[in-house]
Amino acid sequence: MHGIFSDRITDVPRSFIREILKVTVDESIISFAGGLPNRDLFPVNEIKTATNKVLDLFGSDVLQYSSSEGFLGLREWIAKRYKTKKNIDVDPDDILITAGSQQGLDLLGKTILNDGDDVVIEEPGYLGAIQAFSLYKPTFHPIPLENDGVDIKKFEKAVRNHNIKLFYCVPNFHNPAGISYTLEKRKAIADIVRGTNTIIIEDDPYGELRFLGSEQPSFYKIIPENTVLLGSFSKIVVPSFRIGWIVARKEVMEKLIIAKQASDLHTNYFGQRIIHQLLTDYSIDDHIETIRKAYGSQRDVMVEAIEAYFPKDIQYTKPEGGMFLWVTLPEGVSAVQVFNEAIARKVAFVPGDPFYINKKGVNTLRLNFSCTNEDMTRQGIQRLGEVITSRLI
Repeated sequence: MHGIFSDRITDVPRSFIREILKVTVDESIISFAGGLPNRDLFPVNEIKTATNKVLDLFGSDVLQYSSSEGFLGLREWIAKRYKTKKNIDVDPDDILITAGSQQGLDLLGKTILNDGDDVVIEEPGYLGAIQAFSLYKPTFHPIPLENDGVDIKKFEKAVRNHNIKLFYCVPNFHNPAGISYTLEKRKAIADIVRGTNTIIIEDDPYGELRFLGSEQPSFYKIIPENTVLLGSFSKIVVPSFRIGWIVARKEVMEKLIIAKQASDLHTNYFGQRIIHQLLTDYSIDDHIETIRKAYGSQRDVMVEAIEAYFPKDIQYTKPEGGMFLWVTLPEGVSAVQVFNEAIARKVAFVPGDPFYINKKGVNTLRLNFSCTNEDMTRQGIQRLGEVITSRLI
């Protein structure tokens, strides 16, 4: 079957993280590798009740084909939440329900990118975005992340010197770095982009999961004319429904709907109705508060364990929300080599390599704190600390 595959697919590697998760199926491994929400917090009984109610009330109607835009009631709920929680005015017609925010990335790539188009991406950046956009063969311009967002001087240089089509960012509780953009950095980015054709893709799956600090305004609030906003129910309800959304101005939305129709006609309608019934009948705010408290406690345990068991010169981020923290090892220490030794000690994480464009053997790694209990976290961090210490001797 030589030569039958497109250049688009042959040039894009498999997801490094999905491959790691195959290793962590072994239950004896303490895994900090996945980007998974905590399954113990899933509202199983509430979903069961909502599912039965949807079938009882609407019967076979919810098992039929539906509109490409998505269920209007769900889009209205999302629009209302943006208004009440973030003071953002969104028309339900400016919302497209997608099969998770990952499909949103693919649809945006399909809709906007031509071969060679210039795309600014954070470094380190979200692997799923790198993989999704790579299918459309852009020219990536990675901009280093600082503790408050991208390096603003390098970002401005990229925008001024290139015809940047997209700037992709995760400004709240970044995956993988755990940092959040400050208001000052958000305003500076908006000032640079304003008046250009650059579109900010603001990916915000973790924004509701803040357990410290104060909320910052969305790019969609600051500069809506240049922003496309992605959201998801995966982290605040459950991921298996694969229901997310895109918020975009009408001229962009018209093209996205065409791409959506060509891709899969519409997102799982039954799943949309179940989610909507759940949101209607139960307090999502109470549920999110439970998640926040749990993740905040789990983050604290991991930070305490790092302080106790890692070498003192190791740097790491202390996120105010989300699910990840980012570790920087001394120069010259490859996180991939540490990973290989750590797996032998029955502990897993994600080395930094897949979060960079064309970099190998980097000295950074991502730790997920949402899925391990207190004892597992301490034990896993102790093992990992011993492996790191052995590499420094």
